[in-house]
Amino acid sequence: MRVLVTGGAGFIGSHFAKRLQRAGEEVVVLDKLTYSGNPANLEGTGIELVVGDICDPQAVERAAKGCEAIVNFAAETHVDRSILGATDFGRTEFVGTQTLLELVRKIDVRYVQVSTDEVYGDLEAGGSSRENDPLAPSSPYSVAKAAADLHIPAYVRTFGVQACITRGSNTYGPNQYPEKLIPLFSTNALDGQPLPLYGDGKQIRDWLYVEDHCAGVEAVLRRGRAGEIYNIGGGHEVENIEIAERIIELTGADPKLLQHVDDRPGHDRRYSLSSEKAKEELGWGPVVSFAGGIEQTVAWYQANRAWWESIKSGEHYRAYYERQYAERLAGAE
Repeated sequence: MRVLVTGGAGFIGSHFAKRLQRAGEEVVVLDKLTYSGNPANLEGTGIELVVGDICDPQAVERAAKGCEAIVNFAAETHVDRSILGATDFGRTEFVGTQTLLELVRKIDVRYVQVSTDEVYGDLEAGGSSRENDPLAPSSPYSVAKAAADLHIPAYVRTFGVQACITRGSNTYGPNQYPEKLIPLFSTNALDGQPLPLYGDGKQIRDWLYVEDHCAGVEAVLRRGRAGEIYNIGGGHEVENIEIAERIIELTGADPKLLQHVDDRPGHDRRYSLSSEKAKEELGWGPVVSFAGGIEQTVAWYQANRAWWESIKSGEHYRAYYERQYAERLAGAE
């Protein structure tokens, strides 16, 4: 099978592309190579990389030539960045998804839309989100993802396309751009820099190791039913402060580096996914424990300084970090 993986030079997309290649599939990656798309994530694989925008119909059609399936990882992904500026999120998620689906209509291939648990919104009161729950996004990022998701059932019903949605929980692992919680805190701890923890740090996320996430998306690609949504959750609910303390322990960093800073606006307190449908229909389930996954991940950042130091020393990253954290750290507890 020849598969187009959009956003395949990013974090989860690159792991997925390499997974399919190991399974014997022919893989093409389409990536715009914005700040988090990194050709180094595909280095040495021989995977074909096409530089282009999923909002560009001509670029998408060229990249998809001869493909039998499209898996869409392309997205603006960071809530913090969506609060600083939401325009790119709406364009990439909504317009990009529609562009891909128009091509799917034309060439009649399978399609998987990779989404997020954040579209269900805050579950501070308890329980776990199921696929038929109403959407209640609360950040510009999750609104853009929810809007993109709404394309899928409409195109399945109206045009009969073979399309599914996956909604994954918070994903971590090697090669993750160092703006998200685990890579940010891991690399800061290794450099002796502050770990800026939002608010009281008791926000809860359901953590999923990247290879488990990719296995779930692959199961949906191969066996998912058209028009269906499949939650891909890790089953490991952990408070952010626990993660920070574990990273300090694993790196041997000074505990005083942990600094509570002003919380971000509208910060959801808890996400949780029920993945029973994926387990029952697809035979999928996570296999990597959080304890093992976080240890592997921190060890990867310890062993691959050149990868993340080149990112964090760049002007784009430094400008973002200054804008996001300088004032917060100045007023930290």
